[in-house]
Amino acid sequence: MVIFALKNSALEAIERAQNLAELETSYKAYLGKKGELTLILRSLANLNEAERKVQGKEANDLRNLLEKRFAERKKEIQREEIVIQEKLAIREHVDVTAPGKRLPKGHTHPLTLAQTKAEEIFQTMGFTVAQGPEIETEWYNFDALNIPANHPARDMWDTFWLKPKNAGHLLRTHTSPVQIRYMEKHNPPLRIIAPGRIFRYEATDASHEFNFYQLEGLMVGKEVSVANFKAIIEEFYRQFFGKPVAIRLRPSYFPFTEPSFEVDMRWNKGAWLEMMGAGIVHPNVFRAVGYIPAEWRGFAFGMGLDRLAMMKYQIPDIRLLYSGDLRFLQQF
Repeated sequence: MVIFALKNSALEAIERAQNLAELETSYKAYLGKKGELTLILRSLANLNEAERKVQGKEANDLRNLLEKRFAERKKEIQREEIVIQEKLAIREHVDVTAPGKRLPKGHTHPLTLAQTKAEEIFQTMGFTVAQGPEIETEWYNFDALNIPANHPARDMWDTFWLKPKNAGHLLRTHTSPVQIRYMEKHNPPLRIIAPGRIFRYEATDASHEFNFYQLEGLMVGKEVSVANFKAIIEEFYRQFFGKPVAIRLRPSYFPFTEPSFEVDMRWNKGAWLEMMGAGIVHPNVFRAVGYIPAEWRGFAFGMGLDRLAMMKYQIPDIRLLYSGDLRFLQQF
């Protein structure tokens, strides 16, 4: 009775197996080292000779039957899996001769377009592109630029100070620190531009952002003058906007230049637009980097890349540049 019941349950388990893993589990349950039939075969030694002959024959016959049926079922499952794989292969067939799908092209951000164009123009005039960190020290952002602590000129820059404030770290308010770092490591004469992101604690509107891009420039030599600066900026605007433009210089004040001036540009024969601040490098700035003011002169300037991009591509609101709106970006 035990052998008969075991035979029926084992054969049912073999038929229920849907994959090789399930079949292997059933095999171990009946014919494994601790399988039910294996335990019966081991227990035959405890029977008398007459019982051992009868039950031994029945158990061995069942083992041979199950071994055969397990092997047959294994081949059946393997054939079934091959059929399934072939059907999947047909369904997922790739025609390598078919034309590929054209991937959509990305669009270059207008700020990147403006910065790349500006860098190319200044490089043709002998300027090197310099970079610096966005997290700056108080020394590079203010002190070395002739803006000492408690100087009222610091109110001109709404600064994001990093905690703890007494550590003197901040998000740079201009890329002028790049000029200081570059002059510390290079001897004059030199020409550099420093494009990059800057941060100001300002309210956001159509023409202001707390995070925007600036391009500053510096030229140092023996006989550098305002006339040199004017000629370079006029040529830059001519190439950038693709047409000659008129500019004018208005007296102004910046602590790191003396004299200082604002640069205005006449746009489309209309009103004058303020475009940048500039001036002759202050002697104290040269002293901070180890230059001798009596031997060297230079001019420095700073303009907003955002404004250049807005004017060139007729963008009415600076916030569009940072919106991530694909409808806007796909126009470029």
